[in-house]
Amino acid sequence: MTQAAAAEISPREAEVLELVGDHLSNAEIAARLCISIRTVESHVSSLLRKLEVPDRRALARRAPVRGGAVPGRPAAVLPAPLTSFVGRARERAELAALLKEHRQVTAVGPGGVGKTRLALAMAADAAGVHLDGVWFADLVPVTDPGMIAAAVAGALGLGEQPGRDLAESVAAALADRDALVVLDNCEHVLDGVAPFLERLLATCPRLTVLATSRARLMVPFERVYPVPPLSLAAEGDSDAVTLFMERAAAVGRPLDAALRGQIAAVCARLDGMALAIELAAARCPTLGLDGIAAALSHPLRMLTGGSRADERHRSVRAALDWSHALLEPADRMLLRRVSVFAAPFTAAAAAEVAGVEEGLVADGLARLAEQSLLVVAAAPGGTEYRALETIRQYAAERLAEVGEPDEVRSRHLRWCLTRAAELEAAERPDWRARFDQVADDLRAALTWAAERPERRADAFGLARLLAELAFTRNLTGESQRRFEQAAALASGPAESAAMLRQAAAVAGCRAAGDDMHRLRLAAATAARDAGDPAGAAVDLATAATMSFRYWATFVRVPSREEALTLMTAARKAAAGDATAQAAQAAQGDGPAALAAGDPATPSGGGPAAPADGGPAALADGGPAALADGDPAALADGGPAALAALALAEAAVVTDSFGAVQGPADNVAVPETIACAERAVELAARTGDPLAESAALDALTCAHIWAGDTFAAAARSRRRVTLLSSLPPSPAVTHELIDALGMVTEAALGAGDVPDACRWARQLDAHPSLAEVGHRAPLMVDALAGNIEEVLTGSVRLLDAWRRAGSPARAHLGPAVAAVAMVHGLRDDHDAQRDWREILDRLDVSPERAHGYAAVFDGMLLLHRGQAREALERMAPEASEVWKWVSWIWHHWYVALRTEAVVLAGDPGARRHVTEARAAVAGNPVAEALVARAAAVLDGDRDALLATAAAFDAAGCPYQSARTLLLAGGEHTGRGTVALAALGLAPKAVNIW
Repeated sequence: MTQAAAAEISPREAEVLELVGDHLSNAEIAARLCISIRTVESHVSSLLRKLEVPDRRALARRAPVRGGAVPGRPAAVLPAPLTSFVGRARERAELAALLKEHRQVTAVGPGGVGKTRLALAMAADAAGVHLDGVWFADLVPVTDPGMIAAAVAGALGLGEQPGRDLAESVAAALADRDALVVLDNCEHVLDGVAPFLERLLATCPRLTVLATSRARLMVPFERVYPVPPLSLAAEGDSDAVTLFMERAAAVGRPLDAALRGQIAAVCARLDGMALAIELAAARCPTLGLDGIAAALSHPLRMLTGGSRADERHRSVRAALDWSHALLEPADRMLLRRVSVFAAPFTAAAAAEVAGVEEGLVADGLARLAEQSLLVVAAAPGGTEYRALETIRQYAAERLAEVGEPDEVRSRHLRWCLTRAAELEAAERPDWRARFDQVADDLRAALTWAAERPERRADAFGLARLLAELAFTRNLTGESQRRFEQAAALASGPAESAAMLRQAAAVAGCRAAGDDMHRLRLAAATAARDAGDPAGAAVDLATAATMSFRYWATFVRVPSREEALTLMTAARKAAAGDATAQAAQAAQGDGPAALAAGDPATPSGGGPAAPADGGPAALADGGPAALADGDPAALADGGPAALAALALAEAAVVTDSFGAVQGPADNVAVPETIACAERAVELAARTGDPLAESAALDALTCAHIWAGDTFAAAARSRRRVTLLSSLPPSPAVTHELIDALGMVTEAALGAGDVPDACRWARQLDAHPSLAEVGHRAPLMVDALAGNIEEVLTGSVRLLDAWRRAGSPARAHLGPAVAAVAMVHGLRDDHDAQRDWREILDRLDVSPERAHGYAAVFDGMLLLHRGQAREALERMAPEASEVWKWVSWIWHHWYVALRTEAVVLAGDPGARRHVTEARAAVAGNPVAEALVARAAAVLDGDRDALLATAAAFDAAGCPYQSARTLLLAGGEHTGRGTVALAALGLAPKAVNIW
């Protein structure tokens, strides 16, 4: 970092830079600094410019390391040791050599030998070696092997990514990084660590992993390093003696060097085990060396150990037994009972779980801490205690020996249920930190309860609460998994169906279409088993609809035949016909067998169009055939089932219409709109805003394909109105995000830029999109001319896309094209080229060629005064490429193409202006663009200047500034200043 750059960075930017260096996400930085996510984005964008780095990863490398290290050195995200590290020079050298030669090294040894401290020392040493940093993940709190990825993601500062589980996000984040990850205490979750590491190492060729475990991991790349006890020199000059003397001095006064021989003898009796030595040293001020030696000689102080315990492990048990025997009975009881906590705990929590008065517990915890059996730390919520893992496991064994585990764990479970219920009802300002403090205990209690049939009801309740809390915490992957777990623990199929529907909704929020579809089919099975044919019908019809509404989120889009089969099964279920066909469809076996290949779909910007043939061809006789005639025949299925079936029918018919018709062909328009309106009417009768919103989505798509931009915008606004007042839930969130995206793009398509910006800000601020963003805000800001917002938002888009593994997601194409255009308007040719390369990886569809990319390319070419090239880029009439310029792009395409026709001197310009005026009537931005083209054609400078005010009123500062440049003369200077204020490169165009 140059001195000039450092001087330009504000104190707040310096704080943000440091946290970026710690690899925290924008949301986590915002929470840490108590500022908004958008403010963080703005600081990150400013830092990228000031430090002249291309992306967030490069920015992290420029961050100063905590502790005053040299700026530019990679960050080491490691826990701060509470005590000094002693010796181990030989072991550190050997491990360093192994880590240079092998990508995965496991430091193995018994509990208490010093694996963790050695790994931390190695990680600190490696901070300057690995260019992209060092991270430490403690797996002690992890009780579920499926949560390994979550623990590592937390250490890396990664959040959930739509369409990806956390294991994929971790792999994507580390894919090209020269980094070291330390996984500490793997032994109790080997079944989860081994496959996670194998996958991670296979996809991250520059990654090195150092694991600590009591047993080897058994992964292909593993090199095992047995961690020896501390060195024991006969003359007393050894690491073991040095450790004893340092720890004894820390709790009393320094020992005389003449005692080194006696200390060496004690350390030898403890076999050089680091934990045993530390525990013995802690007793030195009260017992003295003679007392320690005597205690270790007493047969009751030695534990024979189990058949699986090796000799070194026996010595740690001996030291722990000895420390345990010195405790008062009440303190022994307290130690074993607090062993059920997976995370740090307070005195109040310990009192509740231990079943002891809080005042007595506080004194007992203090005594245990004095004996080095608990670690004490100050926390925002008060003093917290925790037991080192080896001590916690020892105390848990003691708990089992006295026959108390069920009693104590039951109290722990009740404590967890109470905390979860409190969190569910809590206010949100400090909610996140409170959840993080207890999350590991909630998971541990759930793991214990789920394995005991007598605790099934409590396990179900905790799984449901944890699912809801995880969703609020934006841990959507865990939320889905917990809802599925709750479904498995439910007391009956009806309860199970409800949980599976929640899981499906969370999957929708994760953009995991295949899971969403699978879980809805599972819910249909459960509903059928519960004797709820109407519920099964809703689930089956909803699963069919998903194929069309959310096709972009599927890995394998269900075929039309599958959707129609599900609809047939739904109709029969709604009519009370529990046939084998319905059961088979609910299980998901039947539809898959009928698949005839994936549908051909456009890449975004409107509904999918997967089929050949019109609505009649699809439904074997038109939409009515889909309902088997009179809808009244399904009345026994209830209004919800009837509405869901009508929605599925509307989705199929609207989709089919879009596949084959054009806006000039009105044969199927009334039929299609009527089908969607019927779905809206039936949904409204149910009183369910979610059902009505989904039906309005189908009606919106019908209006899109019919070419009615303003009706589509009105339906989108109605959706948001319906949903905005609903309490948050997975289903509401899923529907609301979709509705906000649609209303933002609809407003943009109708030329209501101020409203589009308002909706875009609301969408951008949604917690579920905090880390990934949405394409709509970038499109709005680019077309409006809000350049700073585009640059800021593009950082988050690029970061999220790279963390997700740079997938080929065509629906991101319009946002990427918008960013590329803005860099072109700024004359930043390198950045424009980079973004266009990304666009090439995302989308090669006709929509890009003739739709959104034509609009952005045309706008840039016109800005550069290349009217003829712009006309060539938008050569087809809108009616020739109507499918790709429908929805958002139709009016923009028509208006910009008209300007290109006029500025290029096309002989048919006047006809084009006349036709364009009719085509864009009612769209204030497009009307102003056409009016400006007409003024140029007529040579009317006053009329041209009048459009500048129209653009200002319509919320398009870029087009207003461009108008001044087109007017020329004395207006050129004002236009140049206006464009420069936006951050754009002025391009004067002489048209007179």
